[in-house]
Amino acid sequence: MHPNALLDLTAELLRSVLKFDSPADGVVSAFFRKNKNLGQRERHTLAETTYAVVRQRPLLQHLAQSGSGPIERRLAILAWEGSPSFLKAALHPQEQAWLDQVESIDRGSLAPKLRHNLPDWLAEPLLARLGEEQFWQLAAAMNEGAPLDLRVNTLKAKREEVLAALHAAGIICQPTPHSPWGVRIQGKPALAKLELFTSGGIEVQDEGSQLLALLLDAKRGEMVVDFCAGAGGKTLALGAAMRNTGRLYAFDVSGHRLDALKPRLARSGLSNVHPAQIAHERDERIKRLAGKIDRVLVDAPCSGLGTLRRNPDLKWRQSPKAVAELQDKQAAILASASRLLKSGGRLVYATCSLLDSENEAVAKAFTEMHKDFRPLDPVELLDKAQVAGAQTLCENGFLRLWPHRHQTDGFFAAVWEKQ
Repeated sequence: MHPNALLDLTAELLRSVLKFDSPADGVVSAFFRKNKNLGQRERHTLAETTYAVVRQRPLLQHLAQSGSGPIERRLAILAWEGSPSFLKAALHPQEQAWLDQVESIDRGSLAPKLRHNLPDWLAEPLLARLGEEQFWQLAAAMNEGAPLDLRVNTLKAKREEVLAALHAAGIICQPTPHSPWGVRIQGKPALAKLELFTSGGIEVQDEGSQLLALLLDAKRGEMVVDFCAGAGGKTLALGAAMRNTGRLYAFDVSGHRLDALKPRLARSGLSNVHPAQIAHERDERIKRLAGKIDRVLVDAPCSGLGTLRRNPDLKWRQSPKAVAELQDKQAAILASASRLLKSGGRLVYATCSLLDSENEAVAKAFTEMHKDFRPLDPVELLDKAQVAGAQTLCENGFLRLWPHRHQTDGFFAAVWEKQ
């Protein structure tokens, strides 16, 4: 494709994404379905440039003010993630002169909000929580892409075998530093074509998400519930940990999300998983299981702000009001899920949020209101699950994962035992 045509297509995609009326990944996917003639390299450039603009929108919009022409074209030029020589071939002489001028600006001299690229309502509590140095490290991490982590399906393979097979396929990889099930990959290879993937030997799953399953520590023969299962990444990890025994319920209010579990479940080789759509957290299915379950994972609906490296548009689509409404929902779901547990059962509450209001505040309120649930030390539990460096993953009695510290998505988890 001619360089100028690809630059124009990138501007067209940006025009749709920057409306922020739908998740960016869905808009990008729909755009690619519409433009089926694009090659793999062209798709990569389009997608990565678009996400770079979304990550650094305040900065790039500020820098783009000095240029001329359509704003989306200027943004695409500033954020270009393809070949520099390819971009140069697409630019008019005045655009090249403008770009040279912009690139000479010392970005470190700009206002803080143009450097951290976070909305004020999010930047302020994170700065208060982390302090100046850690906040800027987090902001820098959030402006980068996330690594690609895999979970080894221990029913079908061992991690050493998976690492060897990936190396043989020319894929650079290494063990994840904490999860004993994890593999971290450089780049974004076409995993779906690998026999290792199609046969169910590996699944894409962030290391932080794997640690939540390890924290629940589901055992052979138990009755276990993944209360907000979604597309089932943690469900599959729990089923493998149970060695395909017992009974594992995957509940979710979204049938669409549960449908996404079906092909993954077929690859996994698991037969102990029972997906079920529920109407709400007080559904009759839940009431029938009250007091019968050994372990419950509540990966609660949340703002998703711990996943900004993968979903940078969330910081522009979320709002303080939406987060406040989520907190009430999280408390209600956690209370309902807790009724499933038998005496001695384990409850894990988790989010992929960075905010105390969705995390510690919800967990502490639950502890205060449910005296029959005893908080457990996640460090001890992770140590028993053979998680390396467990002490470095926890703060104040909770699992607390940060992208800049742990190279995972941002995750929180609290653990209790039913008395």
